[in-house]
Amino acid sequence: MDVLFNSIDVRDLLSSPNIDDVNSPLSAPDLRLLIDRLQVRSVDIKSKVRQYILSHYSEFSTLFSQCSDVVSKSENLSSQVSDLIQLISDHPVEAQTKAVIDEILVKNREVKEKRELLGLLDVILELNDRLRFVKEEIKVGRVEQAAEVLRELKAVLVTSNDEEKQPLVYGLLKDEWTECFEEMQEVLLQCMDNAVWFEQENNTVHLKYQLSIRDVDGIELQTILKAMDAVDILDYGLAKVADLMIKHVIVPVVSFRSTIVVEWINQESGNGVKANMKICPSADPNNVPDDASKLADFQEIVKCTSNFEASLKELMFIASSDGKDERLSKFADNVEVHFASRKKVEILSKARNQLLQSDFRLPEDCTRRNSKVKDDYNAESSSDLVVDLLFTSERCVVSEAASRLMKLVHGTLKDVCLSSSRVGLEFYHAARDSLLLYEAIIPVKFERQLDSINHSAVLIHNDCHYLSQEILGLAFEYRSDFPASMKELVVFADLAPRFQMLAEEVLQRQIKLVIYNLKQAIDGADGFQNTHQMKQYESAKLSIDQVIFILEKVYIIWHRLLLPSAYKRSMSMVLEEVFSRIANDILLLDDIAAEETLQLQRLIHLLFENLSSFLDSVLAINQTGKLQESPAQTLDDLIPSLRKLRKLADLLDMPLKSITAAWETDELSNHGFKQSEVEDFIRAIFADSPLRKECLRRIESRYYQAFSYS
Repeated sequence: MDVLFNSIDVRDLLSSPNIDDVNSPLSAPDLRLLIDRLQVRSVDIKSKVRQYILSHYSEFSTLFSQCSDVVSKSENLSSQVSDLIQLISDHPVEAQTKAVIDEILVKNREVKEKRELLGLLDVILELNDRLRFVKEEIKVGRVEQAAEVLRELKAVLVTSNDEEKQPLVYGLLKDEWTECFEEMQEVLLQCMDNAVWFEQENNTVHLKYQLSIRDVDGIELQTILKAMDAVDILDYGLAKVADLMIKHVIVPVVSFRSTIVVEWINQESGNGVKANMKICPSADPNNVPDDASKLADFQEIVKCTSNFEASLKELMFIASSDGKDERLSKFADNVEVHFASRKKVEILSKARNQLLQSDFRLPEDCTRRNSKVKDDYNAESSSDLVVDLLFTSERCVVSEAASRLMKLVHGTLKDVCLSSSRVGLEFYHAARDSLLLYEAIIPVKFERQLDSINHSAVLIHNDCHYLSQEILGLAFEYRSDFPASMKELVVFADLAPRFQMLAEEVLQRQIKLVIYNLKQAIDGADGFQNTHQMKQYESAKLSIDQVIFILEKVYIIWHRLLLPSAYKRSMSMVLEEVFSRIANDILLLDDIAAEETLQLQRLIHLLFENLSSFLDSVLAINQTGKLQESPAQTLDDLIPSLRKLRKLADLLDMPLKSITAAWETDELSNHGFKQSEVEDFIRAIFADSPLRKECLRRIESRYYQAFSYS
C-alpha cells in the first residue's frame, strides 16, 4: 500500500521537467501525453489496491466482524439502561427516603427545643431560688453574702445586652431583682446613718463599729461597707457622710488658722464599740510661724523636739531603728518647707480670690491718658490702673485684677530675696502659678464678654500685654538678689509669649466681631442697588447710619482704652473692611441710572463726613504714643481702600472721556482700580455708543501696552 501514500510528481510524467517557466508554456501534445500517463498510473494503482485487499481478506473480515459485535453490545447495554431508568421511575424510592429524613429532622428539632426549654426552666428556677436566698439572707443580717449573690444576678438579669431575645419571665425576674436591690440599699443606707453621725454643737463625730439589722446584732461596719461595694452603692452611701464630714470637720479645720487636735475616744456599750472624734483648736496658734523672720527663733523648738525624741528612745518608748517614730523631729526639721507650703497656698488662694472677684468695671477717672507718653503723664497720674509698659514708651489702662496680681507677684519675689533656697523655691513657684491663674480663670469667667464688643475684652487684652512685659522684667529686677542656688533655676521668660499670644487672640476676636457686625449692617443696603428709588435710598442710608453707629461705639471703647499702636492698627483694619466692602458693592452694580449716581455719591460723602473724626484719630496716633502733627504715614498708606472709595465718588459724576484719560494716565490704577472694574463701571453708567466702544478699546489697549512694557 505504499504506492497510495507516495506523491505523484507531474514533472516525472513530462518530457520537459521545467513547467514553472512562464516563457515556455505546455503545448497540446504535452498535455495529452500527461493525461495518458496519469490514466496508466491510475489503473496501476487500482490494480495494486485490489491485489492488496484480496491478499488480506481474512484480516478485513475479522475487523468488520468485531465492529459488528461492538455495535450489537452497545445497543444491548442501552436497552438495559433504559429498563433500569423505567424501573426507577415506576418506583420513587428517593421520595420515600426524603420523607423519612424530613421526619427525622423534625423529631430531632422538637427534642432539641424541649431540651432547651428544660434548660431554661432550670435556669429560671435557679435564679428564682437565688433571689429567694437573697431575701432570706437580708432578713437574718448576712448582707455580705446576699450582696455577692445580688451582684452575680445583676450580670445575668440587668446588664445583659440581648433583652429583646429574652423570654417574658426574665422581665419578671428582673423586677424581683430590682425589688431585692432596693431592699438591700435601704438596709445598708440605714446602717450607715446609724454608724456615723455628727454632733455639731460639740464638734464631735460619732462612729459605731458594730451595728444591728432587724434585731440581728453584732454586724461589723466593715461588713456593711463590703456589702455596699459589692452592690456598687459605696460611693452613693458615703456621699452623705462625706458631705457632712466636709461641713463639720474639713471646713472647720481649714477655717481655723491654728493646728487642729483630733481626740479619739473609744467607748464600749451594750450596742457595741463606739469611737468619738472631737475637734479642738490647739493651745498654741503658731506651731508653724507666719512670718519668715520668725524662722530663726523656731530653731529652739527644733532642738527641744530632737531632745524629746532622744529621751523617748532611751526609755524605749519608740524604736531607735524605726524612722517612722521620728515624725515629730522630721516635721520640725522641715518647718521651713511647711511654712513655705502654707504661704504658697495662701498666695495662690489670695490670687485666685482676687481674680474670681474681679468685675472689670472701668474706673471713672481712666480717660484717654494712655495716649500720652511717660514724661507727659507724671503730672496727671492718679490711678494705679494706668501703668507704664517696660519695653515701650506707651501707657495703658489695666484691670484692678491685673494690678493687684502683679503687686502680689512682686511682693512674693521680694520674700524670695529674703528667704533660704528651700523657702524661696516654693515662693518662686507660687509667683509663677499666680500668673498662670490669670490665664486659667479670666478667659473662662468673661467668656460672654469676649463674645461681644465691650470694654472688658479690651481690658483683658491690655492686661495680657501688660503682664507679658512685666514678666520679661521680673528676672532682671530680682535675679541678682535671689539665693545663689536659685539663680540658675528661676525662669519667667517662658510665660511672656503665652500672655502676648492671649492678648493678640483677644484683640483679633474683637476685630472680627466688629467686622462681622459692620458687614451685617452693610448687607442691609442690598448691594446699594436702585438708590434712585426713595425706598432703596432710605434702606442704604439706614445701613450707612448703622455702620457709623457701630464705629462710634467701637471708637469710644478703643480710643479710650487701647494702646495707641494697637488702636491705630485695629481701627485701620476695621475701616479698610468698611471702605473696601462699600466700594466693591458699588462697582458690582451692572446698571446705574443718572440719578442713581448722584445718590450713591451722596451716600459716600455722608459716610466720610461722619467718619472724619475716626480718620483723624488714626492719623494722629504714632506708635510712640505721642500726638504727631506731621506723621510719616498717610491715611492712604494705613487704609488703602480709602483713596479708592474717594475716587469712586468722583468717578460717579465724571464724563466718559475724563474717566478714560484717568485710566490712561495710571491715576485710577494708582487708586487701586483694576481694568475690569473700570470697564464694568463704564458699561454700568454709560449707554452703548461709538464713544463708549472707543473708550473701552483705549482702556484695553492701554492694558496690553502696559503688559508688553512689563
